[in-house]
Amino acid sequence: MTKRRREFSPEFKREAVALLESSGRPQMQIAAELGIQPSMLRSWRAAQKGMPSRPQAGPVATNGQVASPADLASENAKLRRELERTRMERDVLK
Repeated sequence: MTKRRREFSPEFKREAVALLESSGRPQMQIAAELGIQPSMLRSWRAAQKGMPSRPQAGPVATNGQVASPADLASENAKLRRELERTRMERDVLK
């Protein structure tokens, strides 16, 4: 027997988010009262605010721009050198 996935109407989602924002109660408590997971309530709120529910993956430089492959390669080489130096220092201490 397979489980069916519950579907919620857009009106239910809007009302749930409105309840969360107006009540001042914790998200966990409201989700439990509505019989849903807190993560669902969180993603509905993010969707209503126009925010992505999950952060976008990908390399980002310190200035907020997407890092180029050359920048990533140089950073990778620098970190490998640093790791090798740290390993040698550790081995000397042994």
